[in-house]
Amino acid sequence: MKILIAADMEGISGVVNWDHVNPDHEEYARFRKLMTGEVNAAVRGACEGGAESVLIADGHAGGRNLLIEDLDPRARLHTGSPSPLAMVAGVDADVSGAFFVGYHARAGTERAILDHTWSSQRVANLWLNGNLVGETGLNAAVCGHFNVPVLMVSGDLAVCQEAASLLDGVEIVAVKEATGRQSAQCLPPEIARERIYDAARRAAARLRRGDAPEPFRPSVPVTMAIEFPSSDMADRAALLPGGERKGRRLSYEAEDVLLAFRAMRAALALAG
Repeated sequence: MKILIAADMEGISGVVNWDHVNPDHEEYARFRKLMTGEVNAAVRGACEGGAESVLIADGHAGGRNLLIEDLDPRARLHTGSPSPLAMVAGVDADVSGAFFVGYHARAGTERAILDHTWSSQRVANLWLNGNLVGETGLNAAVCGHFNVPVLMVSGDLAVCQEAASLLDGVEIVAVKEATGRQSAQCLPPEIARERIYDAARRAAARLRRGDAPEPFRPSVPVTMAIEFPSSDMADRAALLPGGERKGRRLSYEAEDVLLAFRAMRAALALAG
């Protein structure tokens, strides 16, 4: 039984400001250490719940955040960017279930720490089959393409509510509760880690006994739509073959989620 831990940074306890997740800021070193601690808690829970191997995908920014020298030695780390499956790199390699650690709510969510979807500068909104989604929904759909269920999500309360409304039966761990976009009541790291460990252990044990949630699979063909913050971004993104432009929104119909995901990334690259 192999578990993928897809790790982001904005949903780590204590993170409330862009400075905390920016490698160019002096605060970043503290918070990448806290990120590593929460990921290690998930590794420990996964292994004690029955996982035989654990792969970690470092999914924040350029994928070079986790301190490999401090990682639980039972895990393996996918680091660096770009990679074909981005935040869920490795989900196509015989993975049985996925954990999302350190996740944040989709763009526009009220009382959500650093809410955004994929890129705070390039994406105003993102839809799959007409349903507004964030990184939780998008990455869960990519996992579902490979028949992999999302078993656990940790982050702030807002993303936990988002995950629970989308993914039936998912274990959720709220490590902080936002009072604004850059303010929150946060759990101390040791308490956050213990709660993540408990949820990860439960989730892995459920998977092992055949009681896991179903994979998230949007119906096919899949229609992906991106709303850009500005018209000039939409101008450039509209160069994507097969894309249909309407105002600041670009839509693309694909035969499956993976193709829609690749089209989204290509459109964002074009948008600049």
